Amino acid sequence: MAYPASVTVESPERIANWRPLVHWLLLIPHLILFEILQHIAWLLNLFGWLAIVFTGKLPKGLADFQSMYLRYSIRLYAYFDFLHERYPPFEFDMSAPEPGDTPVVVDIEPQLTDRNRLTVLFRLILVIPALVFTAITGLITAVLVVLGFFAVLFTGRWPEGMRGWVVSWFGVNLRMNAYLHLLTDQYPPFSLDA
Repeated sequence: MAYPASVTVESPERIANWRPLVHWLLLIPHLILFEILQHIAWLLNLFGWLAIVFTGKLPKGLADFQSMYLRYSIRLYAYFDFLHERYPPFEFDMSAPEPGDTPVVVDIEPQLTDRNRLTVLFRLILVIPALVFTAITGLITAVLVVLGFFAVLFTGRWPEGMRGWVVSWFGVNLRMNAYLHLLTDQYPPFSLDA
């Protein structure tokens, strides 16, 4: 059974060599908005936690906001890591299905009903192994992004294996966050391939 959160990134064959030098500058408006959205997402996560613990259901509006937030964050990561050249849209579509029109496709299928109240109650404890796995693979990813910086700067291309790892890590990060943000009760797999 496939995990209810997945990401794919369509990278061009060549990326302009100057992009790694200025991508982070172009993202400043997005990063300001992202910081605001992050605080709202964590506050709504608390409300979602209470709703699931007491009713066994995640309100659709909360799930839609969390889906939008996670979709937006993955798009920013992909652009920041110069995996594509298309500026991320200021897209805040609250629907859970992917609206499309971007090289980064993030699919999330929130579980609204039939929630396991006990696993939600102890979610912050249960997620620790997934957080550790995401952090360790994230450190490797950070090293690969630095190496990718120089590869794109000098050749205009990401080495395919490095690019594949970075995109796979986006999936690891998305799955862990979908679990942490209460969008699913399915535990994230300890795999880059899921």
